[in-house]
Amino acid sequence: MIRLFILLFWLLGAPALADTSADTGIPWERLSPEQQRLLTPFAERWKNLPPERQERLQRGAQRWLEMAPEQRAQARERFRRWQALPPERREAIRERFRHFRTLPPEQQQRLLRRWQRFQDLPPAEREHLRERWRQLTPEQREALRERWRQNPPRQLDDPSH
Repeated sequence: MIRLFILLFWLLGAPALADTSADTGIPWERLSPEQQRLLTPFAERWKNLPPERQERLQRGAQRWLEMAPEQRAQARERFRRWQALPPERREAIRERFRHFRTLPPEQQQRLLRRWQRFQDLPPAEREHLRERWRQLTPEQREALRERWRQNPPRQLDDPSH
């Protein structure tokens, strides 16, 4: 009988006594002084932020601290360009990213390889391809997308090419 009670306690009662620090988030005091400096805009409302947001902010602050100065400059420039976008454009990009995250991992990898291939092209060639895309009608663009979905170009999917 005692064994049964102990087993029930561990199955039902012990989780309630377990450490819930993951549920309560990260105390401000646990952040390093450098992280606190970077996250100062959040200091007043830190304890009210969802734990997941606190963790993302802490990871982001740590990544920033580990960046080389030129990486920080590039990140600042990307952020400046992001802020300059109209709100509708930013929302469209967020929506595309949400859609990307729903894709199977192999499809995400395929798209990332294609994007990297595009980024590796010389700037003039990238601009040429962008201009050709802009000249397509919406119907032509959709037809091309559909063709790629049904029959993706193999050479772009094969990392050895």
